Amino acid sequence: MAVFDTPRDAFGALRPACVQLTRVQTAENVCRLAARLAAVSGPALQELQEYVLFPLRFALRAPGPRRERVVESAVRCITSVLAATAVRRPELLQELLSELCACLSPGPAAPAEDVKLAVIEALRTLLHSASGDVIVCLYQPRTLPLLGCAVSLLLRLAERERAKQLKVSALNCLQVLVLQCECQEHQPLGDDEAQRCGDLFASFLPGISISLSRVVTGDIKQGHKPAVAAIRLFYLIVGLVMADAQLARVPKSKEKLPEKQSRISELIIHRGPDWSKSTAENLSVLLSKMVEFSSVHPHWKVRLELVELVHHLLRNCSCSLASSFTHLLKALVGLVNDESSEVQSRCNEVLQGIAEQRIIAQSRALADVLSENLHSLATALPRLMSSQDDTGKVSTLSLLLGYLKLLGPKINVVLNSTSHLCRLSKALMQVLELDVTDVKIVEDRRWGCEGSLQPGAQKGRCQRKYFRFFTEEKVFQLLQQVCRVLGYYGNLYLLVDHFMGLYSESTMYRKQAAMVLNELIAGAAGVGVDVLQEREVSPSMDDLKGSITSILDEYTDQANWYLITSIDTEEVSHEQHPVHHAGLPARPGGMCSTILLPSPELHATTRTMNSNIWQMCIQLEGVGCFAAVLGMEFRLLLLTALYPVLEKAGDKTLLISEAALGTLADMSEACGYGSVRRLINDNSDYLVNGISLGLRQLAQQPRASRVLDTMLRHSDASLLPLVEDVIQDVLSTLDQCYNSQASTFLGVLHSLMSALVQWFGSSCSEEQQQQSTECQGRTSSPRPQAVTTRDMEQFFLNYIRQKQIAEGDVPDSEDEEADEAPPLAKPEPNNCETEAAAPLPSHAQLAKDVLGRCIHLLSDRSLHVRLKVLDVLELCVTVLHPHRNHLLPMAHRVWPALVTRLISDDPLAVLRAFKVLCTLAQKCGDFLKPRFSRDVLPKLTSSLLSQAPASARAGPVYTHTLAFKVQLAVLQGLGSLCEKLDMGRSDLNEVADACLIYLSAKQPRKLQEAAQSVFLHLMAVDPDWTWLLLTETCCPHGYEPPHTSLHPVKLGGMGRQRNELTDNVLLLLERLRQRESGAQEPPP
Repeated sequence: MAVFDTPRDAFGALRPACVQLTRVQTAENVCRLAARLAAVSGPALQELQEYVLFPLRFALRAPGPRRERVVESAVRCITSVLAATAVRRPELLQELLSELCACLSPGPAAPAEDVKLAVIEALRTLLHSASGDVIVCLYQPRTLPLLGCAVSLLLRLAERERAKQLKVSALNCLQVLVLQCECQEHQPLGDDEAQRCGDLFASFLPGISISLSRVVTGDIKQGHKPAVAAIRLFYLIVGLVMADAQLARVPKSKEKLPEKQSRISELIIHRGPDWSKSTAENLSVLLSKMVEFSSVHPHWKVRLELVELVHHLLRNCSCSLASSFTHLLKALVGLVNDESSEVQSRCNEVLQGIAEQRIIAQSRALADVLSENLHSLATALPRLMSSQDDTGKVSTLSLLLGYLKLLGPKINVVLNSTSHLCRLSKALMQVLELDVTDVKIVEDRRWGCEGSLQPGAQKGRCQRKYFRFFTEEKVFQLLQQVCRVLGYYGNLYLLVDHFMGLYSESTMYRKQAAMVLNELIAGAAGVGVDVLQEREVSPSMDDLKGSITSILDEYTDQANWYLITSIDTEEVSHEQHPVHHAGLPARPGGMCSTILLPSPELHATTRTMNSNIWQMCIQLEGVGCFAAVLGMEFRLLLLTALYPVLEKAGDKTLLISEAALGTLADMSEACGYGSVRRLINDNSDYLVNGISLGLRQLAQQPRASRVLDTMLRHSDASLLPLVEDVIQDVLSTLDQCYNSQASTFLGVLHSLMSALVQWFGSSCSEEQQQQSTECQGRTSSPRPQAVTTRDMEQFFLNYIRQKQIAEGDVPDSEDEEADEAPPLAKPEPNNCETEAAAPLPSHAQLAKDVLGRCIHLLSDRSLHVRLKVLDVLELCVTVLHPHRNHLLPMAHRVWPALVTRLISDDPLAVLRAFKVLCTLAQKCGDFLKPRFSRDVLPKLTSSLLSQAPASARAGPVYTHTLAFKVQLAVLQGLGSLCEKLDMGRSDLNEVADACLIYLSAKQPRKLQEAAQSVFLHLMAVDPDWTWLLLTETCCPHGYEPPHTSLHPVKLGGMGRQRNELTDNVLLLLERLRQRESGAQEPPP
């Protein structure tokens, strides 16, 4: 079809259709006109706009009942015309607006949904087609009734229609009508035009806001799109009418209109102070409902639009709607942790923008709103934290944190109010209350050398705490951020002073106050704090150091540092003494502070000890935090902090020890030492001096040994020359205090010996291995020659003679000769048996000195002391073993006391003594063989034989008893003892007889396996004898003689039926066969 480019041609093409439609208003005629319009160009149609619109408008105004099909077709055709042309006459705009609104007016026969959609689309197109100067003419006081009609019709559709598309279209059209569309056709309003439109729309604000709030809070089944559109329109119209900039320019008196517009003047609203105040109060109610509903809407786009509402109103109406921001800011801050990443991201952007624009800082009204919100939330916080679930607690604390971040530098206005500060601090004290009912915290102990610090393993580590009112880690992280934001923006001296007062006020608040103080300092230094805006003035290093020094003095005060954390009599007795750190500068009033010490309670409750343990851990974490904050400046405080922390690193309570080790790691890194070892070594002169003074005044300073213990466990061999004199002081003090302080000093000696083994163990082993290799090289016999007939004959003659002697069938002369002691052959000197006359190395001399003290303490009345002595004794032997000329005399001295522990002591001591015996046998060799055979072996074997029936009858619970553990330890060690000491045939028979019964299937499985290990070791000593012994018990098959002249082999185990020993004996015989076959294979 040809396109009509000129008005003349277009008129000729359109005239018949227009005339026909004017005469007869049918849908077909409208469609015919629409088809002709499609062939007309835009410029030509612009000239004929009103001519073409006339029959279409006439179809809408035709008398009689409306025919929906005709109306819909006419409206769609009008839409197409308006879309292709521009409305250039204000009168035409108003007339079309009126006629289209008439199509939506409610009546007896309501229009169908399709008609409504078509009319709404036509209205949107009409408003967009009007040029700038024409559209402005619509927004005049005289057109207020027409605008009101359109607004009310569209609101009615948006509120009452059920069709989602219709609701959304009505809201979008209303957005265009109030000049808030974001299309490019409409240029932004100037200030004067916006002011005039604001005056007009103020008349519609109540109706618009109420209707939109109903749409937002309506049935959730309507979907998210109507709610999103309603929220957007709400904040756009409210932001226009209630804009602070517009209200500030409103004249004091109402503008007077001409006489003929007096009726209209009654509709015009004067936006004066009274109107603004009352409207703000009404909007606050609506906003409260909308925020409450939208903030929990299931669709994220609704929550995202709520964020935009808060942002828009806060940017444009921060003064006029100040009373509403109680709800708006609560919603904004609460959505920071929304499950939708889009909502979270936008919320953070808005908060960041608010902070950067200093909206809160520049608005006293908003700051007051936030302060009141903060006070109300702090008041309700304990109740909410005890009643909400974890999700609710996270939301509540996010709200609290958001308020503090928004206040920013204005937070000091809140903190300067005693009421606000007390309310907030007491809320934190209650929420941070720890759960101190767990018995395991008290039971966990540090044993031996456990807790050694690996490089970087403990740095920055904090124990997981268990709180009374929450379990979620996210809740604790939010509380940490709350405290750090307070420290970042708040007056540091004010906060530290206030929470130090709470720390001293009651033991109930002490742990919580210490946690808050630690986080305040971290926040003040800007460590790990997330804020929206930078603070105006940062605290100086002197300010931080002053606050930290006062807190550190309070933490390390005797009343707060030496608390009962265990029911051990030894540790409790330590808490009975007023303590002053040796080598530390005395604080003013230090002597008086002993009055504050809690009275020792030997029967302290588990709850009290648990609480004390957590208090110590929190204070230790605080010291580490202070070190990280001050960095190299913390070196000036090491004289105050290092000694007490080392004391706690030696504490027997595992949690305290771990916390102290973490603190040491933090201190070493902050002060530039690089490692705890270097931290200790570089400050060892001061530490050693304090330890030395402490050992001389043991009654007043019983924990000096703990510091030495920690130094030894976490340093290296370079420390030994520095502490040699102190170790001698320990030994001298031990000589004088055997009864009262033996256990304490044995712990230090154990750490010393463990350190010596760790520092010099490898070198000792290499030296011993080298000496053994040299000895073997000198004493080893040449490779044996081939066996001859003469050699075999001599072997059997010697065997017969030895057998006769063993049976007592010897002549008298030989018997007498046997009774006489044979003269000792003069040993040939060699390097293996002689050592240089050079003095012992310092570490070996220390081990010898310690071993000498242990001999006397092996018979102590206290089982606890005896066990410690045995542990130290084993380590001493390990350190001394390269120096046999010194080790063997000491072993000779210790042997009688050790035997007593082995044969007549508590089972725990027997276990430990047997372990020492195994170590002695490994290090001393043949020197121990006759003593073991004479003094110990008979007792061990008789004990095994006597206990075997009981273990065979016992049930599964028996494996948890001490008797079982003794049996198991003896069986596991007996075989290696026989092999290392190269025991004789009679001793081997005794061992085999005692262990054979444990091969029974009736014995516990572990005992069977341990008995098997004994026989495996016996195979290494004498495989032939072991084979004969086992086959006497059970022989799986017969052995045919290789020649008829030889007698058949008869063994005791042949032909026996299966019994409880059979399985294990067969297993051992198979292992022996594999061993022998492997030994006979030629090397590759």
